[in-house]
Amino acid sequence: MQPFQREQLEILVKLQEIETESYNIKSMLSDVKAKLEKLDVGLKNFKETIEDEEDHLNELNRRDRTYESDVQLSLSKIKKSEEKLRSVKTNKEYQMSLKEIEDLKTINSQIEDQMLECLDQIEASENLVASKKKEYLRFSDQTNHEKEKIGIEITKGKKTLMRLDKERVVISKNLEPELLKKFQMIKEQQVTGIAVVPVKDAVCLGCNMNIPPQMYNELQRCDSLKLCPYCQRIIYWKEF
Repeated sequence: MQPFQREQLEILVKLQEIETESYNIKSMLSDVKAKLEKLDVGLKNFKETIEDEEDHLNELNRRDRTYESDVQLSLSKIKKSEEKLRSVKTNKEYQMSLKEIEDLKTINSQIEDQMLECLDQIEASENLVASKKKEYLRFSDQTNHEKEKIGIEITKGKKTLMRLDKERVVISKNLEPELLKKFQMIKEQQVTGIAVVPVKDAVCLGCNMNIPPQMYNELQRCDSLKLCPYCQRIIYWKEF
């Protein structure tokens, strides 16, 4: 391989380094984007949990107001029945009025028991909502702090990508068009986008297959461009 050709191989290796770094950064950006979405979902779910508990608390308060209204209505009926008792003229009417008053008091007692139980539930729900809100504030602060850190990573990653893109443009101009075309074609054929890989101890580090001995010897002489016979990547000898 002539000096110029060796230089072309060095450019290919450098171009692959740029492509690999770009690929890793893009993967990182994709991962942090997913992490941001997960943080937002976690915060949203936490908030919805509080809203559900607040809805439950509002329902308990509405139930409590209904009980209060029922108690007042029951007391009013008892009062009317007691007034009616004073005006009855027969023993039968008297007994019926007493029974009516007793039934109304039983109903009122049941409502008051339900009301007390509801008040206990309201107190427990209020405490839970207050506790959840404090927990949400802590979780929100932690989430926002994490998002700030991720934002810094994203900004740094994007800046690095811009720098690599500029380097790619510059270095590609120094590569022979046919070689650049071959590089792009091989890169597109590979799942990982890696088109240029080193060979160590006669093993292609792209597919981990042993290349033929003769090819390995020729590769060490650096007198021609070689492709791995198995993965079809551009291979080069590197002294590790």
